[in-house]
Amino acid sequence: MSVLRIDTSIQGPRSASSALADVAEAEWSAVRPTTTFVRRHLGAEPLPADAWAAAITGGPLPEEQRTPAQRDAIALARTLADEMRHADAAILALPLYNWGVSQHAKTWIDLTIAGAEKGERLLEGKPAIVLTTRGGGYGPGTPREGWDHNTAFLRRIVADVWGAELTLIERELTLARVNPAMEALLETAELMRKAAHEAASHAGRAAASSAR
Repeated sequence: MSVLRIDTSIQGPRSASSALADVAEAEWSAVRPTTTFVRRHLGAEPLPADAWAAAITGGPLPEEQRTPAQRDAIALARTLADEMRHADAAILALPLYNWGVSQHAKTWIDLTIAGAEKGERLLEGKPAIVLTTRGGGYGPGTPREGWDHNTAFLRRIVADVWGAELTLIERELTLARVNPAMEALLETAELMRKAAHEAASHAGRAAASSAR
């Protein structure tokens, strides 16, 4: 069995989203210890930002008319689509940056779609755990309510476009420990951390048990 794991945080070992993905992966492995994990850490090793345009413009052309950059981009897009197509499940750590989807995640999403067949649902019926984190608070009644343009997009792509059986885990206030202006929110932030880790633990075990 194979699980595709994608990380997009730029925070390295301090990443809240990767920490949640680690929990989900550990619980998955406890249920299915022989699982193979196919990994891409796009925060540490980003995909080329110009590859999507090259893949899209080169796609309709005959092979002999494509530039070397277009050929490379098309090959990369097909590789990414194959990684998802051949996975039995996915663990995706995709934090919010600047109120939206990170550039690393968006490049990966665009290229994966470009490498698939038109309308292909690459995760059809497969479990996918999306772990998304936000430094501040975006809930009802907060000053930034409505500013999260990341989570709904991820739900649309992973569940509706790719067809996954989605489990979405969210954690907010991840910057409370490093931002003095958020000191009053430390207790709430800790409760959110614990709840998200418990949810990730449960999701990892549940997904491993349900994967076919």
